[in-house]
Amino acid sequence: MNNEKSCAFFGHRKIDNSKNIKEQLMYILENLIKNQGYRIFLFGGFGDFDKLCHEVVSALKLKYTYLKRIYFLTDVRFLSKSINNKKNEYEEFVYPDLKYDYWYTRIYFRNCEIINRSDFVIFYANKIETSGAYKALKYAKKNKEKIL
Repeated sequence: MNNEKSCAFFGHRKIDNSKNIKEQLMYILENLIKNQGYRIFLFGGFGDFDKLCHEVVSALKLKYTYLKRIYFLTDVRFLSKSINNKKNEYEEFVYPDLKYDYWYTRIYFRNCEIINRSDFVIFYANKIETSGAYKALKYAKKNKEKIL
């Protein structure tokens, strides 16, 4: 990735009131794109919130064709399958070199890598200690200034 501004998303697998959230996301993301120069959007691809964010970014990509959607994988074994199944949904696929074998641990450290590569991170997370979205939020609060 280059020096262009990037935004990532983390949220729970299930969300309520998706229409309201979608409207808020559209407003926030269009502001980031038009007024703050964000061009790159990073996704982990799990759950309703990630899908909703991808829908919004994809809709905005129709207007702002230069936007780039990047999918972060947890395991290199899924790279070719992901590219084949999602090649029209993302402009780039990234596999961060993670040295962890357990699947859930890989997700956590993949999420940390996404946060590290982001300039701004948007969360939809409640305080549920076992939640991956909440763990990512706690990590981001320690390491990032720009979170919502």
